[in-house]
Amino acid sequence: MAQYRDIRTGRHCVFVLHAHLVFVTKFRHKVFTDTHLNRLEEIMRSVCADFETTLAEFNGEANHVHLLVSFPPKIAVSKLVNSLKGVSSRRMRQEFPELAAHYYRANKLWSGSYFAGSVGGAPLSIVRQYIEQQNRPV
Repeated sequence: MAQYRDIRTGRHCVFVLHAHLVFVTKFRHKVFTDTHLNRLEEIMRSVCADFETTLAEFNGEANHVHLLVSFPPKIAVSKLVNSLKGVSSRRMRQEFPELAAHYYRANKLWSGSYFAGSVGGAPLSIVRQYIEQQNRPV
């Protein structure tokens, strides 16, 4: 039964959706310390809660962060990412003025791009095989 613990339900659907997100700092500057990453995690969890999503895992390095997010099908990943990056950039620059020193020309913490990958469940080859083996009526 452990494999079903992540299954969530909506009014008209049952789902398990996870995305691996990676955000890179503007110009790949190495600006984060452990204190910054701890605060970023708190901010990201708060934004996820506002979107009815769950931040399942968070970690990062000096110039990027990784998030594992569980989300319902009604949430567009691009809108979630936009909010995560916007809110975290604004709050981090307010709370840690030393971060703004790295971005005197571009008043942004994050690069404009991001990585989003779907994760979880069976590998694609297994899903393909399962679909191919369905009993199609003749």
